[in-house]
Amino acid sequence: MTATQPTAIEDLNWPLMSNNITREDLDTLVTFLRDDTPILTQSSQVRAFEQEWSEWLGVKYSVLVNSGSSANILTMAALKYLYGPGEVIVPPLTWVSDITSVIFAGLTPVFADISLPTLGLDTEQVLSKITAKTRAVFITHILGYNALTQRLLDELVERGILLIEDVCESHGAMFKGRKLGTFGLASNFSFYYAHHMSTIEGGIICTDDRDLYEMVRMLRSHGMVREATDNQIKQHYADEYPNLNPDFIFAYPGYNMRSTELNAVLGRTQLKRLDANNQIRRENLKLFLSNLDPQKYFTDFEVEGSSNYAFTLVLREANQLLYENVVRTLWAHHIEFRRGTSGGGNQLRQPYLRSYLSQDEYKNYPAVDHVHFYGWYIGNYPDLPQEKILKLCGILNNLAAE
Repeated sequence: MTATQPTAIEDLNWPLMSNNITREDLDTLVTFLRDDTPILTQSSQVRAFEQEWSEWLGVKYSVLVNSGSSANILTMAALKYLYGPGEVIVPPLTWVSDITSVIFAGLTPVFADISLPTLGLDTEQVLSKITAKTRAVFITHILGYNALTQRLLDELVERGILLIEDVCESHGAMFKGRKLGTFGLASNFSFYYAHHMSTIEGGIICTDDRDLYEMVRMLRSHGMVREATDNQIKQHYADEYPNLNPDFIFAYPGYNMRSTELNAVLGRTQLKRLDANNQIRRENLKLFLSNLDPQKYFTDFEVEGSSNYAFTLVLREANQLLYENVVRTLWAHHIEFRRGTSGGGNQLRQPYLRSYLSQDEYKNYPAVDHVHFYGWYIGNYPDLPQEKILKLCGILNNLAAE
């Protein structure tokens, strides 16, 4: 299949996401609610979804929370409690909570630029930023692309640096035959509506580390010791604090980031079709990139193992005329898009970081700045007709660049 040339302005009616919560999902939820006395807060459905997700991903433990951002916050808080203060290397192209979770935990964010073929952290830049203060690298797998390299993994092990993976935008993406989210100390996923699967709002923390798992469970629910699954932990605190009710011992200044049974019911039914939907997304992305004009648009993304819920559209070179033509054309054809790709572009330009960095810090990261000004993402979902993808490629290829 090849791109087709448009003959007139056509309403393509192309939202960022479509039909991500289906009638089948809603019917399953209605069936659950018809039970005589359904428990709605965190209970057996949450535990079942955590187990099923762990089995799907290939980890020992998962903890369901109310958002991907909450997953970030709890993971960074646990990192600080378990490993102490220090620095965490983060990307400037990511969702805001990856960076703010580091700040909230009292850790220091240190930035490295991105690699354009993956939109993730550039390995050599990361390695150059590691110091004696570095506690972890918090890598983001952007919009379905794998950001890991074997060199990065090997060097982090050699230097004793922890890896945390943000996989909120990359459910099911792979590196060397393993799902992303299984390589580091912990990984975080989001189940927001626009992502690969949705629990309306929701997120999950995944790990093979028992200590981290128990701590995150407690932090999720006010820091309460009774949330731990390890009886030795419960007994330790009961013995240490005999004057406290064992059901209400708060070990840490925690949060209330629990999810609900309703979210878990949706997650369980959606997980059943995640792999099949991701395969369609992979085919859609390859069709999109293979039909774009590589002279105008960057098409050399590393798609091996990718799992993209969005098409990444980035200009090959900085070109203001082509940029303006792309924006006008997407609007004219009613194609929803997000400028700057993930997270709104270069986080170093955001006001919330102004008190932490110099005013001109963003100038040191040219790759992410190019994406900020000359990159977009467009929705990619299972019921997107491939004919629309080809029409869009033809429209984009036909735009004037000079």
